[in-house]
Amino acid sequence: QLPTGLYKKILVILHDSILPYMNEPTLMMDFLTVAYGIGGAISLLALNGLFILIHQHNLEYPDFYKKLYSLLEPSVYHVKYRARFFHLLDLFLSSSHLPAYLVAAFIKRLSRLALAAPPEALLMAIPFLCNLFRRHPACRVLVHRPHGPKDMSEDPYIMEEEEPSESRALQSCLWEIQSLQNHYHPDVAKAAAVLNQSLSEMEDDISGLLELSAYELFEKEVKKKAAEVPLEFEQVRGLFGKKNDIFAEHFTLD
Repeated sequence: QLPTGLYKKILVILHDSILPYMNEPTLMMDFLTVAYGIGGAISLLALNGLFILIHQHNLEYPDFYKKLYSLLEPSVYHVKYRARFFHLLDLFLSSSHLPAYLVAAFIKRLSRLALAAPPEALLMAIPFLCNLFRRHPACRVLVHRPHGPKDMSEDPYIMEEEEPSESRALQSCLWEIQSLQNHYHPDVAKAAAVLNQSLSEMEDDISGLLELSAYELFEKEVKKKAAEVPLEFEQVRGLFGKKNDIFAEHFTLD
């Protein structure tokens, strides 16, 4: 058992400062699998090392995607390791051989959690979801389901279900993204409205959005050139407000 702070310090540097210099990186399998099962930020940080062992050293992790799905909690849009997590999540969901029900479960859960996410996280999450639809066309039924949420008495998706195959995500629709189209931040509303149109085949590059912060978003808004606002107006005269209004000769506005 290691203190939480020590776990984080090790896992942050493990993938690039420890594993490359080990003769047998597979010796770290047990440590990383235990760390992955702890939950929270420690599990997110363990993903880096696990990815290297899975990708380069043929590590087989049973129920890997089930555990990855369980990591999708409200905190994923708020933690300081958000960029690292979504970068790896993008890699793990890049294979076209993943079943549609699994990808749909991730899309639906990320969309539900997005309802409570800050704007800077949403500007990254929405293009991320669009990329998943491009890679897995079978999941587009979530967006283009006939009649959509209007004819659904309740959402069939089961948020509390830990098994993605039992979550009934493919029977649902993305009413959450439709809600975000009325978001108070105009950039978020504009990004969410993209799903109303047919998506291009080219994936969006989200690398520049992973590290987007609230400060950068604020600075961008502050630097926008404001439109000129008229401070004077011509007083209405007559019924139709025109200068040479014939009605003004016969009618007045009190």
